[in-house]
Amino acid sequence: MRKAIIFLLAFSGGFTIMSVELLGGRILSPWFGSSVHVWGSIITVFMLALSFGYLLGGRLSLVSPSLSRFGLLFFAGAMLIGPLLLFGDDMMAWVFARIEDPRYGSLVASVLMFGLPTVLLGMISPYSVRLLISDTHHAGEVAGRLYFVSTLGSAIGTLGTSFYFVLWFAVDTILVALTVLLLICGSAALAVDRWHGEAEA
Repeated sequence: MRKAIIFLLAFSGGFTIMSVELLGGRILSPWFGSSVHVWGSIITVFMLALSFGYLLGGRLSLVSPSLSRFGLLFFAGAMLIGPLLLFGDDMMAWVFARIEDPRYGSLVASVLMFGLPTVLLGMISPYSVRLLISDTHHAGEVAGRLYFVSTLGSAIGTLGTSFYFVLWFAVDTILVALTVLLLICGSAALAVDRWHGEAEA
């Protein structure tokens, strides 16, 4: 059950990352348009944030890794996505008033809006690998399965958001759902870790 929940959480992390990235285009478009420059800014910020997240997640996994600490990453991610709902428009207006060029305006806005949440979500995959590896002999196989599941979640998040969610729901509603999903994931990690500890005792 412990391994299953880790894979499920990795899937949910990948799903959330791509869903938020696609919503980024909807959030920025009223202010900066939806040109290739805007999407270039969004993709660049997400890729850089994920790279830092992978690095930090790998380092964090070296310090007393546990499923409970893993769950805290989801709680932190939810706390950082929440402000997009509360302060997103004000932040866009602040950037728009100061940077006229939509290329650099969208880049700065993407950093402010999505940088930290994506770093936190990027930490999920390397931390998952550390929790799943019990011996170095199977490390490559475990990492391959984990990244398969995570990338599958990203693909489904991409299709689900672009094909259906944005047609059925408002952007704020989708963000609320993603925040709730992260909170559920964090709670599940804590519950399974507690159950596993009691079972071993």
